[in-house]
Amino acid sequence: MKLLVVEDEALLRHHLYTRLGEQGHVVDAVPDAEEALYHAREYHHDLAVVDLGLPGMSGLDLIRQLRGQGRDFPILILTARGNWQDKVEGLAAGADDYVVKPFQFEELEARLNALLRRSAGFTQATIEAGPLRLDLNRKQALVEDRPLALTAYEYRILEYLMRHQQQVVAKDRLMEQLYPDDGERDPNVIEVLVGRLRRKLEAAPGFRPIETVRGQGYLFTERCR
Repeated sequence: MKLLVVEDEALLRHHLYTRLGEQGHVVDAVPDAEEALYHAREYHHDLAVVDLGLPGMSGLDLIRQLRGQGRDFPILILTARGNWQDKVEGLAAGADDYVVKPFQFEELEARLNALLRRSAGFTQATIEAGPLRLDLNRKQALVEDRPLALTAYEYRILEYLMRHQQQVVAKDRLMEQLYPDDGERDPNVIEVLVGRLRRKLEAAPGFRPIETVRGQGYLFTERCR
C-alpha cells in the first residue's frame, strides 16, 4: 500500500519510513502540512499518518483540508497529547484512529492494517476469492490451500488488485505501489509481473481472475470476501 507520513521530527519520520517500507509499503514521508498537501494532490495514497504537532499548519487543520478536498483515505493521528478532548477533536476533524506517543511500532502497524482492511470492506486478516486465499498478516497467497511462490512485487500487485476488486486499476497506480521514485517506474515491468502472476494463479484450473482492460489497466474480476 502507498502511505503518506506527515511527521516533523526527523528521526521518527525516518524510523517510520524505514519500518513501514520493511512491511512492504511504499511511503511518502514529509515534515509539514504544505508538503503533505502537495503529495496528496499529486499522488494516490491508501492511508495517511499525521502528527498533530506540525510546524505552521497544524495536523488538525491539515486533516480538515484533506477531507475538504475530498481525500477519503483513512487517516491515523499521531499525538503526544493523551487527553480525551484532543482525541475527540482529531476524530471530529476527520481522522479515523489515533496512536499516542510514545508508541510501540507493533501497535501502530496493527492499527494501520485494521484501517486498510476496513477501507477495502474487509473485517478479517484474510481475503478470499474462489480457490484463492490471501493471508494479509503472513503476506502469503494460497490456491486450493497450497502456497503460491510469489515474489514480493507479485504479492503486492495481487493484494492491491484484490483490495480493489471489480475496479479497473491503472498501471500507474500499480507502479506507485511498487516503486517510491518516479524514475524507477516502467509500465513494461508491470506487464511482465502481471503475466507471471496470472500463470501462477492458473494452478487452479480455469481460474483467471485478472483481466486486462485495454488502455486503462487491470481488473480483478472475482468477488472477494
